[in-house]
Amino acid sequence: MTAPTRTAPAARPALRVAVVPTPQPPLEERPALRLVHPGRPTPRPAYRPGPPPRETLAVAPADEFGPVRSTRSELPPAAQAGHRLVRTALEALAGRRPLTHVRDLTSPGIYAALCGGRRPAWCAEGSAPLVVGRIRVCEPVDGVAEVSAVAHRGGRAHAVAARLEGVDGRWRCTVLQIG
Repeated sequence: MTAPTRTAPAARPALRVAVVPTPQPPLEERPALRLVHPGRPTPRPAYRPGPPPRETLAVAPADEFGPVRSTRSELPPAAQAGHRLVRTALEALAGRRPLTHVRDLTSPGIYAALCGGRRPAWCAEGSAPLVVGRIRVCEPVDGVAEVSAVAHRGGRAHAVAARLEGVDGRWRCTVLQIG
């Protein structure tokens, strides 16, 4: 018996690439939308008012945008605002009210610190009522008040200091320290 011999595989035909045209819809000679009828006059365009004359445009002063500082005469009593801030902030930290109640009383930085920070250890104490003592107010500059208070809860005293600044006709806390 003779050994089988291997023959080389038949050469493959060269790969032929042909471009096939993409089918297009038949071109129609008539328009799909007739805007003008032949033999009729062209309609006039609708009236569109242009911009008002240049001299009527008023440019607002730069200080009208964003927060505007308020003077002492435009603000409520600082002692009332300080008492409200201290009580609201301490109750929010203790979990007795939502932290969103403090948002309108504080600057965005203080609010973010209250929301993102850890609650102090005294907040975890029992359900003893919170009593805010006398508020002391010092106004070093017109539209700025520094408030200090002592809060009592469960036989412990906590010092609170805050700086209030008059913005847009109301007091807003820009610095808050609770000890």
